[in-house]
Amino acid sequence: MLPRRSNAEHAYVVAYDISDPKRWRRVFKLMKGYGRWLQLSIFHCRLEGGRRVEMAAALERTIDPAADHVVILDLGPAEDVELAVESLGKTFQAIERRAVVI
Repeated sequence: MLPRRSNAEHAYVVAYDISDPKRWRRVFKLMKGYGRWLQLSIFHCRLEGGRRVEMAAALERTIDPAADHVVILDLGPAEDVELAVESLGKTFQAIERRAVVI
C-alpha cells in the first residue's frame, strides 16, 4: 500500500507485536511522539499525511521485519472520527501521554 501524502489529518490506530523487550520499549517511546497510548501496544494517532509517512519510516527503522509486526489502520479524516472505545473486562482508562514504562 502506498503511503498517504495528503495534508488532511486522518485518525489512525497503530498496533504492534514486537518480539524483543528492548525494541518494544524503543517502539513505545517512538509512538508516544505520534499519538495517544490506549493499551499495551496500541496507539490512537491524528496525523497529516507527511507526519504519517514520517512515523511509518521511523517504525521501519526501529523494528526487525523478520520478527516484529506493525499494523496501521486508517480510520479516515480525523474531523469525521469520534474515537469510541468499547472495553470488556477491567475498566478502560485512557493513559496519559506522560506514562512511563519501567
